[in-house]
Amino acid sequence: MTDSPFRRMLRASAPDFWRLWYVGLVISTVRWLETVAVGVVVYQRTESAFVVAMMTMLRALPMALFGAFLGALAERFDRKYTLIAVVMLMSGTSTILAVLAWTGHLEVWHLGLAGFVNGCGWSTDNPVRRMMMGEVVGREHMGTAMAVDVGAGNASRMAGPAAGGFLLAAAGIEGAFLLSVLMYASAIAATLTVRSRIPPAAGSGAVVARMAEGLTFVRGDKRLIGTLVVTVTFNVFAWPFTSMIPVIGRDRLFLGPEGVGILTSLEGIGSFAGAMLLAVWLTPKWYGRAYLGGVIAYMITLIVFALTTDPVIAGVALLLTGLGGAGFSTMQATLVYLAAPPEMRSRILGVLSVCIGTGPIGFIWLGWLADQIGAHHATAVTGAIGLLALAATWRWWRTV
Repeated sequence: MTDSPFRRMLRASAPDFWRLWYVGLVISTVRWLETVAVGVVVYQRTESAFVVAMMTMLRALPMALFGAFLGALAERFDRKYTLIAVVMLMSGTSTILAVLAWTGHLEVWHLGLAGFVNGCGWSTDNPVRRMMMGEVVGREHMGTAMAVDVGAGNASRMAGPAAGGFLLAAAGIEGAFLLSVLMYASAIAATLTVRSRIPPAAGSGAVVARMAEGLTFVRGDKRLIGTLVVTVTFNVFAWPFTSMIPVIGRDRLFLGPEGVGILTSLEGIGSFAGAMLLAVWLTPKWYGRAYLGGVIAYMITLIVFALTTDPVIAGVALLLTGLGGAGFSTMQATLVYLAAPPEMRSRILGVLSVCIGTGPIGFIWLGWLADQIGAHHATAVTGAIGLLALAATWRWWRTV
């Protein structure tokens, strides 16, 4: 049997890789579980697609605000202990929300504030957890390791939304937050057993100065510029559509909470399948094509999802959207990690987080437009603009 990239990565990986992989799986599952539960509850209380979009936007906003700074700051601390602190922070916010919901005091602004706090933790994923994974498996296995990691994240998009929908229907939003707390506890336990360490960088200078040094390096590297331009385009014009799935599912496809959860999970099924295929056969010469082709496919299929009135067609479109998204999400961090010098990886992965953090622009735009012309029309229009933006920036990403 052919020795696939996945088999080679398995031989090279250590138990710490799978511990870090599990932590990512938990964080991603909770994020999607809470996104669906919060989206449905907020829409029930406000009847505003804009407010629903803002809830998701608040989770992404810290990346834009703090991503580059956190990437440079991460070099000043042992990454293992930083990861433990991050998971404990997110567990604490879910605990508070569960208590507020249980006692009947939960307000929409509580959900927004908690989303922002958890978004701060999410902002550290690339420069902390994924940086640790890269050091564990080595540069030559980074692409396959990221495919496996993205596969876990996409598996969470199958389980998380469905769990969120069913828990919301059966136990209320407090049940969803209670499950989040239990899952975070298992992630903390896994992190405590990680043996690999990335100690503070020797001779670390001022955080702001190191951050500026990383930004200067990015400006001089065409591969990084192209990769980051595509990242910005995707996060402004493609990713925000996920905030409209609960709205379109309820108002256009006439689904209940369970149906919305299942519908949302279909994109995760496609993404998981795509990531696993990439883990098995993807080789370095195809990295750039998988990245760009995934973005284009994602935008086309999200337009189909937005315009159909048939739940079956909508589900198939979301499956295909997930397949396209797998190519993008797998290669995003991989291309940046491979292009960056070892001593600057945390900083440049922090810059990647900033580019991912441009998503709030898209969420604000999409939420506003959805209130003006309807969620499905706004989603289709935004996807079409994204394709045009990608064509207009061809000269920057053609070398990726």
